[in-house]
Amino acid sequence: MKYPKIRELKEAVISLFSPAYTSKFPAEPHVPFEKFRGKPVVDDENCVGCETCANVCPPQAITFTDDKEKLVRIIKRDYGKCIFCGQCQDHCITGKGVVLSDKIFDMAVFDREKNIECQKKELLICENCGAVITTKEHLHYMHRKLGPKAFSSILNLNLLNQKLKLAEGQNLDIEIRDGLKRKDMFNIICPNCLRQVLVKYLIKGA
Repeated sequence: MKYPKIRELKEAVISLFSPAYTSKFPAEPHVPFEKFRGKPVVDDENCVGCETCANVCPPQAITFTDDKEKLVRIIKRDYGKCIFCGQCQDHCITGKGVVLSDKIFDMAVFDREKNIECQKKELLICENCGAVITTKEHLHYMHRKLGPKAFSSILNLNLLNQKLKLAEGQNLDIEIRDGLKRKDMFNIICPNCLRQVLVKYLIKGA
């Protein structure tokens, strides 16, 4: 049998009477270091559902699902996969849609489903081909950001009217029946369909 060395005995005695290196969590709340990244908290009023955060999320903790029938975009955030890198905050186009909390750090749960949050945004669908354009809030944000320059695009004349109520009580929608026509520029159509209208009627003059 080998007996412990004097150095090992010394380390054992020092360790016995030294305070623990670990915190007393969960008996006492954990106090992280300054600027420690906490939970990414979403501000629904400033989040426009533009997909930017999902595109830059390294662990793919943020996913989007578009329901064309219900005209809803479902944003799913799985904090069990989140690595708290802060990319969602850094790349948020509004700068306020998501902010890393400096108070919420304890996210341990027994049921992983409790760490999943869902958010819904109203979708805009092309009235001609049925393609997803974006969310209503995203389009409104772009117009606020662009200011007067936004009026150079006629893609969303009806949407602007709904927001500003310039022609309240008037129905500006024109049903698309027999293919794209010049009048369809004033409908909610995707950029690809709008391009077809412009090429066919404005450039060629057909």
